[in-house]
Amino acid sequence: MRRLAAIISAALLSATVSAGEQDGRIQFYGFVRTFVAYDSRESVASMGELLYYLPRDVEMAEGGDLNAVGSLRVSALTSRVGFDVTGLSFGGWDMDAKVEADFGAGITGVTGTALLRLRQAYVALSRGGFSFKAGQAWHPMSSGHPDKISLNAGAPFNPLSRTPLFQAEYSFGDLSLELAALWQMQFASAGPDLSTDGGHVYGTGSVTSAEYIKYGKIPEIYLGVCYSADGLLARLGLDLLSIKPRHVSPSGEKLDDRITTLTPFLYLQYDGGALSVKAKSLFAQGGEHVFLNAGYGVTASSARDGRLDENASWEYSPTRSSSTWVSLRYGRELQGVIFAGYLKNFGTREAIVGPDYLYFRKNSFSNMNSARGLSSALVYNLGRLTFGLEYDITEVRYGEWADGECHGLATENLHWVRNHRIQSMVKFTF
Repeated sequence: MRRLAAIISAALLSATVSAGEQDGRIQFYGFVRTFVAYDSRESVASMGELLYYLPRDVEMAEGGDLNAVGSLRVSALTSRVGFDVTGLSFGGWDMDAKVEADFGAGITGVTGTALLRLRQAYVALSRGGFSFKAGQAWHPMSSGHPDKISLNAGAPFNPLSRTPLFQAEYSFGDLSLELAALWQMQFASAGPDLSTDGGHVYGTGSVTSAEYIKYGKIPEIYLGVCYSADGLLARLGLDLLSIKPRHVSPSGEKLDDRITTLTPFLYLQYDGGALSVKAKSLFAQGGEHVFLNAGYGVTASSARDGRLDENASWEYSPTRSSSTWVSLRYGRELQGVIFAGYLKNFGTREAIVGPDYLYFRKNSFSNMNSARGLSSALVYNLGRLTFGLEYDITEVRYGEWADGECHGLATENLHWVRNHRIQSMVKFTF
C-alpha cells in the first residue's frame, strides 16, 4: 500500500507541477471495479478466477462428476491506476507516454494479497503520418476487443496479450501500414519441461517461459494494414513467431531445435451512433503465447527406433486452429451487449510422438476438439458510475485421441461440457 501511495502521490504532484506548462500535461486516471461471479462448473480461470477461460472436462468418481460443482467469488483486484503524458514536442515530433497498473499479482486461485502489476508502459512518438511506440502495450492481434464486461476480453476466442514491443505505423489517407517487433514476458510460449528431478522424464510435460524466444534470438514480427473511414475500421494482419524449445542438450552440446509459426487474422469494426459491431477471425499455427487454445509437439520423425535422442535436435509441428467471434453493442446510458464465439482445433499437420510431447499453455487442454460461447449483458452508465450484469455460457467439446492417431486432435468419445457464468460488476471511474 505504501508503494501504491507513493506512485499516486508522485503522479498527482507531477500533474500539479506541469499544469501551468504549455508543452506537456500529466493526467492521472483509473477506476475501482468489483466483480461478483458465479460458475455452475469447475473451470479454468485466473486473476482471482475473474479472467474466465473454459469449463473443465468430466472427471468421474464414485460420487459422480467431480467438476460438476458451482462456485462463487467476489474481488476488486482488477481496479486500475495509471497516468498519460501528453502535449510534449521536440524537433517537430509529438511525444506521449503511458504507465498503467492493476492489482492482478500475488493471487493464487482466489487466495492471497493483491499486489501492483504492470499492464502498460510505453512512449509514443508521431510526426506527420508516421508514429512509433516503444515499451509494453497490447499485442496488435489483441487490439480490438469484443464488447463484454467480462475480464477475459473474449478469450479463448480472442487473442489476449500485453507484451514488450517496438511498433511503427505510417498513415496515408484512409490507409495505414503497421510493423511491430515483439518480445515476451507475462504472456509467453509453452515448451518442454527439461528437468529430470524426481524421476521426471526429460522433455515431457509443458512449462510456460520466455526462455524459448530468448534463445531463439528473433523477435516476433507483426505486419498489418488498416483501413478507417466513416465509422468503419478494417485490419488485416500476419503474425510470425520463431522460437527454440531447446538450445542445448543434456550433454552440453548446441542444438538446432526451432519452430516457426504464422497466424493471419482479420478484424472488422463499425461504429454508428449508438451501435457498435465488432468481429474478428483468425487461423492460428500455435498461438499459446497469446492465450489461444494451442501449442506444438515433437514430430514422430524426430524419433529413431521408437525413441527420442535427448542429445539430437528435434523437429516440431504446431497445432492449427480457427477462431471467430462477433459482438454487438447498442445504447449509450443503457447498453445491451451480445457476444458469440466459436473455436475449432484441427490438430498438427505432422504426426507427433505422443501426448506427453505436446506442449500446451496451462489454460488449455490437448483433448479439446472445439468450443463455443454466447453471452448477453446489460450495462447502465450513471456518470462516473457503471453497473453491469452479464450471463455467459461456454461449451467445450472434449474427447480422446483415436488409437494410432497422434495429430493432437481428439476425435473419439466426443462430448460437450457446459458452464454457466453469471457476473455482475460495479465500477467507479476517476
